Amino acid sequence: MKYKQSIKDWPEDERPRERLLKYGADILSNAQIFAIILRTGSKDESAIDLARSLLKKFGTIREIESASISELCSVKGIGPAKASQIKAAFSLGKRLRGEPVDKKNPFKTSEDVYRFYSSKMDGLKKEVFICALLDSKNRPVKDITISEGTITSSLVHPREVFSPAIKESAVSVLFVHNHPSGDPSPSNDDIELTKRLVKTGELIGIAVLDHIIVGNNGSYISFLDKGLL
Repeated sequence: MKYKQSIKDWPEDERPRERLLKYGADILSNAQIFAIILRTGSKDESAIDLARSLLKKFGTIREIESASISELCSVKGIGPAKASQIKAAFSLGKRLRGEPVDKKNPFKTSEDVYRFYSSKMDGLKKEVFICALLDSKNRPVKDITISEGTITSSLVHPREVFSPAIKESAVSVLFVHNHPSGDPSPSNDDIELTKRLVKTGELIGIAVLDHIIVGNNGSYISFLDKGLL
């Protein structure tokens, strides 16, 4: 007979909720975070056991997010209520990432840019290249979708990128595109294209502040942060 040990029976410093309160969420494992979302276990398993079962069945956080309510309920101990809690947590995270940036608050870091655009690119099956037009205080003025599909220098022409920037009197621009593979590492095409666009911007007096490549599961690469601009 399997003995279920409640999380309440664990030493206080090992309990997920207490660890979050003491050390912050970043220190927790994926299973511990899911255990907090689930709140309670089942008749036979603790919340952490259910969380581990979820991760074992689906493999990754992204696969859990993509799962339907019925697929989540296929895990023993996960019923409609707990499945709804999981879906709600993911939905709230998406809404946070996509929350509009107040134009009074400029982009200050690459993470600001990532948080704003990641929800728009989350789950896309093809590459999308966006040019963000900024004012003198790095506040977003307008987004222009330049290309959809494989991003190469032949598909993203400087004229298409900078014509809207000139029309809208943008002081600077930054570029954002996604890698559907999930790996945000820049390709040779990405690097060469960015160099070409930076040079064009210098010629016409519109600075290129950064190029962000969005991957999966919170991953991204900033050309500025990596010293590639």
